[in-house]
Amino acid sequence: MFSGSIVALITPFFQGQVDEAAVRALVEWQIQQGTHGIVVCGSTGEGGLLSVSERHQVLSAALDAARNRIPVIMGCSSPSTTEVIQMVKDAKSLGAAAALTITPYYVKPMPEGIFQHFQEITKASSLPLIIYNHPGRTSIDLSIPLLARLAALPTVVGVKDSGTDLRCPLQLRQEMVRQENLKPFCFLSGDDPTAAAYLANGGDGWISVTANVAPKLCQEMIRAWRTKDLQTFSTIRDQLFPLHEALLIETNPSPLKFAVSLLDKCHNELRLPLVPIASSSEAEIRTAMVSTGLLI
Repeated sequence: MFSGSIVALITPFFQGQVDEAAVRALVEWQIQQGTHGIVVCGSTGEGGLLSVSERHQVLSAALDAARNRIPVIMGCSSPSTTEVIQMVKDAKSLGAAAALTITPYYVKPMPEGIFQHFQEITKASSLPLIIYNHPGRTSIDLSIPLLARLAALPTVVGVKDSGTDLRCPLQLRQEMVRQENLKPFCFLSGDDPTAAAYLANGGDGWISVTANVAPKLCQEMIRAWRTKDLQTFSTIRDQLFPLHEALLIETNPSPLKFAVSLLDKCHNELRLPLVPIASSSEAEIRTAMVSTGLLI
């Protein structure tokens, strides 16, 4: 089952192309820092701006670099059910540990349409599926009854929750018990600023933007929680919070790409319609990274 500090990895570019060497170096660095898993080609990885061949290139490079030491999860999202099914099939054939799939965006389907969307994906592939609830990007917030219904689908193994209600892991667990769905299921936060609170409400970990620049601190916070070292947990939680906030100052991953470039681990290069952040935002990120101890 997936748990702990899982990084939503950026996709590094150089002169308009995927920087495959940088992908491999980032994966190795994340593993050395103690990260528990990697998601590639998600929204933080500009997955919607990559071609099919580029998505395969990124996943293959990450899998090769990881060498089965930690799971590599593939972002597989589109408003088209048919497209997602093909993405999931490709991810399985390449060797991904799971697929992370967001609620169909733009088309705004009704709850039954959402259920049938995910049901068809689970019918088409045996690859484990993590459902991504992100109302900020899709305008749809999955209800607890619908999430519980989705959790009962055979290949659905967890949820990445970027919703606004921190009661979700508590309520969903209760609803799954009520429906006699007792299979293993992972509860993963998708929101860095509230990840600590999500853990306290029964979360198993989080898929993190901040872990791209502070992987060691993120996994140390998880370890402190697991070992009941609440003093260390609280210290790291407060240490990371200004960085969480700074990385959200403009649309993700534009602030993050700048932050990672300050660590000399990628070029500050994005795909349109994403653009580099303003100089005022750069200053705020530098300040946050200095206060967190990542820069001098």
